[in-house]
Order: sequence, then C-alpha cells, then structure tokens
Amino acid sequence: MIGYVTLGTNDLARATKFYDELLAVQGATRGWESEKLVQWTVGPAAPSLIVIKPADGNAATIGNGMMVALGASSKEQVGQLHAKALALGGKDEGPVGPRGDGFYAGYFRDLDGNKLCAFFIG
Repeated sequence: MIGYVTLGTNDLARATKFYDELLAVQGATRGWESEKLVQWTVGPAAPSLIVIKPADGNAATIGNGMMVALGASSKEQVGQLHAKALALGGKDEGPVGPRGDGFYAGYFRDLDGNKLCAFFIG
C-alpha cells in the first residue's frame, strides 16, 4: 500500500550520510537522486524512503505524531538498526525489546529529529 515515505531535512548531505549507513543494514541502496532529494530502496517493487529539502523553501520540521517504521528481517536486525542509528548520532526514543505479543521494536530519531522505529513481527 505504501509506495514511499519522505522525511524533510535541512542538511541533505548530512542526512544522506546517515541513511546510507543506516539503511545499508537492510541492504538498501540509493535509487533516484537530485539536488533536493535522495531515495533508498531494497528493490524496484518495494517501498522506498526519501530524504528531501522541502519544496516550499521553508525549513524542514518534524511532524508531531509522525513515525516511519522500518521492517526488519529479525530481532537481531532490529538491534543492529537501532544501534547503528545511535552510533551515527541519532537519539534513542525507546530501547530495543518486546512490545506486546510477537512485536519486537526499537525507536529512535534521525539527525533532523524525525522519529523512526525498527520492528520485527514473529
């Protein structure tokens, strides 16, 4: 159902470096790039994540209540994504662990303050 998600940034080079390293944990690579955005995906039919400078020219701000969830292939990968985000300068928003029956997750914010979750169900 979701084709792609965009996250605003005020520093595209910094955000690109963060997501290059973070999403490499899942095997994602860059797809489309321009002077205003960079896109990553794990395959042509898979949803993608895009960091972008706002089209209206105003500063990027975080969305209250907005979160992007990155599906992981295992509990171990949840831990890897969470740890990588923190090592790259992201902020912890909830430690890795079980969150109910069969749901395992860790929460963090990227360098621009956008909230993300790495999760595994199973």
